[in-house]
Amino acid sequence: MNTSPQNDFDPAPEDAPPSSEGFNTSSPAQVTSAGPAAPWTPDAPPPAAEPDQPLFQSYLQPEFHPPTRTPHLGHVAILAVFAFFGLICASVLIRSALHFHLFGVTSLQDAVTDIHYTLGSEIILYLIMLGASLLVFPLIWHKSLFAGMQWNSAVAFKLRRKLFFIAAICCGFALANGLLLPTPTDAPIDKLFRAPGAAWFLFAFGVTFAPFFEEMVFRGFLLPAVCTACDWIREKLTHTPMLPLDETGQPRWSLGAMIIGSIFTSLPFAAMHAAQTAYSWGPLALLVGVSLVLCWARLSTRSLAASVFVHATYNFLLFTLMMLGTGGFRHLDRM
Repeated sequence: MNTSPQNDFDPAPEDAPPSSEGFNTSSPAQVTSAGPAAPWTPDAPPPAAEPDQPLFQSYLQPEFHPPTRTPHLGHVAILAVFAFFGLICASVLIRSALHFHLFGVTSLQDAVTDIHYTLGSEIILYLIMLGASLLVFPLIWHKSLFAGMQWNSAVAFKLRRKLFFIAAICCGFALANGLLLPTPTDAPIDKLFRAPGAAWFLFAFGVTFAPFFEEMVFRGFLLPAVCTACDWIREKLTHTPMLPLDETGQPRWSLGAMIIGSIFTSLPFAAMHAAQTAYSWGPLALLVGVSLVLCWARLSTRSLAASVFVHATYNFLLFTLMMLGTGGFRHLDRM
């Protein structure tokens, strides 16, 4: 019996060159379609190793989230909660001030027409809403509050002359409205002006706090939320895809949605100020018209700062004309 090892089954040593007895690598019949592998030489870089594929690769992929249009009506509801909390805090502070007869006011009825209580309660409400919004909405939107509201101050600064001209036109309509449809002479706003120094407080408040916070609520939250809701309903009824977000991640709206949104924003805006003029139709119609202009400024420029600028300039022009016509608010009977 031959006890010598079989050459056919002997493993070749690692340093030995590959044998050419079993397969003829130079024969075309033995070459696969992918071609022969190039021999590795010491001067050539080692072949790249294939990356390790995770066992649960499909579970490790990032989840796809559809683009979110902000702000929407849910965010308006959150803002309403902040406003409710602000009203509670303002009411508590007002009753505490009445308890100590602050500014000589002893009853809630007198506080309604006192400039300190009226403007003070509004400032407290606005500051609580702003503080809560600065804390909560960046966590929801993953962007700052002003970016989510599409502040875009650079656009407003670039268009400041045109925006000033628009505010001047609105002021002219306000003067014509006062001549054609005069307001009641004993409106609540008139009682506020009669208090000593109240006109100057209202002047400062009307060109700073009021434009910013009113635009934040109505043109920063409510207007885009209603526009988004209108387009969402249209998309569901007609089975059309949503309009893509713009380059800054802000929503785009159809023309019909912007028209409906402007109307549904202007009506509550005018209703909020209606009590100041005893619910007169003339000032109410003027407020609706001015609000529509502010909505147009916000939507056409895609800048909330633009509508704030128009609003503040409009108030500034009205108060300036009032100041000049009354001799520095000394003769309010000329109003």
